Amino acid sequence: MHHKGLGSSRSLTKNTEQAETQEKPMIIFQWRTINLYILEGVMKNTFLTILVVTLSGCALIPPVDIPIASKNKAQVVVFDIDGTLTPHDWYVWESRLDASGAVNAFMKKGYDIVYVTTRIPLVQFILPDWLRKNGFPAGTLHVAQTTEQRSKPKEYKAGILGQYSKSGWKIAYAYGDSTSDFEAYAEVGIPADRVFALKRRGESECRPGVYKACLDGWTQHLPFIDNQVAEAN
Repeated sequence: MHHKGLGSSRSLTKNTEQAETQEKPMIIFQWRTINLYILEGVMKNTFLTILVVTLSGCALIPPVDIPIASKNKAQVVVFDIDGTLTPHDWYVWESRLDASGAVNAFMKKGYDIVYVTTRIPLVQFILPDWLRKNGFPAGTLHVAQTTEQRSKPKEYKAGILGQYSKSGWKIAYAYGDSTSDFEAYAEVGIPADRVFALKRRGESECRPGVYKACLDGWTQHLPFIDNQVAEAN
């Protein structure tokens, strides 16, 4: 009887230890599950915030005032961003080869730089940092503010550039990749021989429009800027 009771005691102890061993992984698993739920909740909230902003049509980058031109500063060069400084309007994270070098070349010749885009709010927030990290010079950044403006890129860009003309600025050169870009440039009176098109990655030709030349990229255009573009007044 005594030995039987001792065996039962040992069996009970063993069972208790096994139960504790089984509980530990379960506790760890439960904590991991809780952490995953928390992380999932944070990600969902972040995504929903961005989604709400996007669907509401609110811009993440506020509008900027257009300064009055001066005698010493009166010429600007205009750049569309998506498809022009990037290889395609889908590749918003990537900069074209030598794009920043071309823009800097204009800046060094005394031109003010103007960036104009109808990019959607979901990927607007990266623009200032993206321009800086990719070596683009400081310039005035105009971003479409409403869904209506984004749905009518020609009208939006022509409106912005028209304000520059009214403020005394001369638009010396303009670059784009979309037909709406070229139409906007023509509407505000930029001469066709001062407008250049950039061919999008994967496409065999530039989009239709009136412009001086269709460029495969910026590298081939650097000699033109260096040798044929005059210093800004």
